[in-house]
Amino acid sequence: MRLRKVVVGAMLLFFCVAAGAADRKYIVTPRPADFKGLPFSDGVLVGNTLYIAGHIGLDAKTGTPPASAEDEARLAMDAIKQTVDAAGLSMDDVVSVQIFCTDLKLYDTFNSVYKTYFHGDYPARAFVGTDKLLRGGRYEVMGIAVKRAQ
Repeated sequence: MRLRKVVVGAMLLFFCVAAGAADRKYIVTPRPADFKGLPFSDGVLVGNTLYIAGHIGLDAKTGTPPASAEDEARLAMDAIKQTVDAAGLSMDDVVSVQIFCTDLKLYDTFNSVYKTYFHGDYPARAFVGTDKLLRGGRYEVMGIAVKRAQ
């Protein structure tokens, strides 16, 4: 009898995991030509939860960060918003954000841009100093969004 319960429990767990795994949508937004074919998705939507990959603020024409730290912050946040929108969510669904920055003196600069992307309450957040980022970026932003019940 006990073995039967274990087997039934294992089967239920398997079917729940399998059902959850099948409910994935991979989000890929337009990228610069030299980004095509890179081994990542911009986001993965599992059920009502969107896992947003790290985005850096790149100029679409050059594939490099702009000269202005403020413009770069805006481009990074625009990329986050584009991924969130492509998944059918809104920035108000974002619940957690992590920002990696190569110069912590840019904290206020980033915040002046960041706060314009949200209405009301802000997501939980970390702002982390780092040595270097890809392509010479100053910021890399990633996060999680959960679609609100309608």
